[in-house]
Amino acid sequence: MLVSDYNYNLPEERIAKYPPKERGSTRLLALDRQTGEITDSYYRDLADFLNPGDVLVLNDTRVMQSRLFCELSDGRKRELVVLEKHGNEPQRVMYRGKLHDGDILFIKNNKITITKILGNGIAEVKSEINLNKLTENYGTVPLPPYLHRDATEADKKRYQTVWAKHMGSAAAPTASLNMTDVLLEKLHQKGIIIKYLTLHVGLGTFLPIRSDNVEDHKMHSEWFHIPEETIDAIELAKKSNHRVISLGTTVARTLEYYGKTGKTEGEDDIFIYPGFKFRVIDALLTNYHAPKSTVLMLTAAFAGWDHLKIAYDHAVESKYNFLSYGDSMFIY
Repeated sequence: MLVSDYNYNLPEERIAKYPPKERGSTRLLALDRQTGEITDSYYRDLADFLNPGDVLVLNDTRVMQSRLFCELSDGRKRELVVLEKHGNEPQRVMYRGKLHDGDILFIKNNKITITKILGNGIAEVKSEINLNKLTENYGTVPLPPYLHRDATEADKKRYQTVWAKHMGSAAAPTASLNMTDVLLEKLHQKGIIIKYLTLHVGLGTFLPIRSDNVEDHKMHSEWFHIPEETIDAIELAKKSNHRVISLGTTVARTLEYYGKTGKTEGEDDIFIYPGFKFRVIDALLTNYHAPKSTVLMLTAAFAGWDHLKIAYDHAVESKYNFLSYGDSMFIY
């Protein structure tokens, strides 16, 4: 199976560079994965596609302000993105600009030492002050590189879900950025059961697939926790013939890792691509993903690439907005 098979034409003008003026005012394309039928709608009308008793699962992670602007001792500028830390492993960062083992970076008189360059723009570092403290005090929102801009004050609020709770992600669960308190209440009033889990979105979100053979790609692990009440709601939905609906690919990965292993907490390194057998989710609410990305492959595994490719081409032609700040799809 080739990565290049999961490609489509994404014009630059279709990439949403900024969040919509009003959260939740985005469009929604509904795709029937059995028939391929497409319905054009709006995110605010999501309740039209859900039934009483359905369980909608949300990721309550909170994005760190993990982008740090630093200087070398000679004044040259460098940029770091602090990555999630797993257990006792060394702290890692993504970096932009040339760096070497032993380089010392300064941010407001605080030192960060590059202890080891790992390749692919990743390095191990140590710091006199806890890096999480530095990000809290001096960091900015880690916007995706394809936006080609620095974060604004508005991004601090808009690149975060309205229910963000547990700090730890290096990127937002972007399908959730369009969800509002008003819509959550509307879903609740219709009888939709809303539950939460935590997956700290990590390194794998940033790294491209570097081989054209899908099976050769290794996903990096991300920490997750699924509360018992969420598991109970899922099991009840399955017994009563109601659907489990994943809000975003982060939730889908977490629930399917649970479905495969039975684990409700730990490190999740599942890579979902076409041919995968879904055990938990029955529907997926997700944004439009970049060509040849792991999240596009997950979506293709769920929807079927033939149906998904047609839906993506329709969305491009219909001027939907793509990627993190863009419009969404409901696949059922």
